[in-house]
Amino acid sequence: MTRHGLLCLLLGALAWGQAAPQKTKPAAPAAAPAATAPKAAAPQSGAPAEESKAVEVPMDTPVVTISGLCDKPAAASSPDCKTTITRAQFEKLVEAVQPNLPPRARRQFAARYADALVMSMKAEQMGLDKTPIFQERMKLARTQVLAQELGKALQEKAGNVSDQDIQDYYQKNLSNFEQADMDRVYIPKTKQMPEADEEKGETEKKLTEVEEEKQEKESEAAMKDAADKLHSRAAAGEDFAKLQEAAYEAAGIKSGSPSANLAKTRRSMLPASQVSVMDMKPGEISPLITDQNGYFIYKLKSKTTMPLEEAREEIHNTLRSQRIQEEMKAVQESAKPSFDEKYFGPEANARGPMMGRPGMPPMPRTQPPSNGPQ
Repeated sequence: MTRHGLLCLLLGALAWGQAAPQKTKPAAPAAAPAATAPKAAAPQSGAPAEESKAVEVPMDTPVVTISGLCDKPAAASSPDCKTTITRAQFEKLVEAVQPNLPPRARRQFAARYADALVMSMKAEQMGLDKTPIFQERMKLARTQVLAQELGKALQEKAGNVSDQDIQDYYQKNLSNFEQADMDRVYIPKTKQMPEADEEKGETEKKLTEVEEEKQEKESEAAMKDAADKLHSRAAAGEDFAKLQEAAYEAAGIKSGSPSANLAKTRRSMLPASQVSVMDMKPGEISPLITDQNGYFIYKLKSKTTMPLEEAREEIHNTLRSQRIQEEMKAVQESAKPSFDEKYFGPEANARGPMMGRPGMPPMPRTQPPSNGPQ
């Protein structure tokens, strides 16, 4: 069995092993803080202890020995028949499969690797590496590993973002880094119908479709009227926290209302229908904004621009994400596959423009989630 096929087997085995629950001892009671400077913590059982031992082992020292496994099966009973793996060889393998593998998991990985080596040797003795299906699976494994390596290489290349790139992006997109301190009132679109009180012997009345439609229209009209009145009160200078409580009261919602204050709100955090509030002047009240979820009223209190140093990491990630998508798109568009519909049938959204061929990494998000009603 060749290396790539073995890695696939090991990855599956390792994932299963890491998912298995670990038995842990209950933690000892925490000691009171000492007045003097703390001493370096002693290694605990598990990963740190094993890691310190690994450092002491020379790189050319065998760390895995498999007795009875050798290139000549006839010599399997000989005391000299064995396979050894040095620390350098083992760590090179770990680096290829899963870098930064915790020391606690390395013994389990080593045991599964040793088992796989024994099994692969037996498979070769049986001639299983000469079968057509083996050859096809190895070609597929090679294709997948190469695609993964390409994705990794493109990500590393995209991560090389210079300070000048970051500054240029910041200057061209200053409005995206504006931060507004605002108050907001959210008014639900419909009322919450009161539930029947079973303790009082009330039962829920079943409405016809016509009655339900009429009730919904009346509910929406009542909330629109409440939203208009709340907007007039906001324009008159009333406190937004009280207005938010009144909005929920009008909607018949007894649970606590969301906070009216939105600190450090940015354009990317607002739905498209509400982004315009970022263009208001301090002290200005927005018009009543209608959204599919209800109504919104904003008051902009102050606005600042995020400093470049605070925005640096976000810009780096944004540029990296954009470049990865561009590189992936260029690779995919460099060749165009076609498929015989008589054989495969009609296309059923097989993949979108950036959906993965084998080994393609998922695209990272470039914007934070929208800041909808809480």
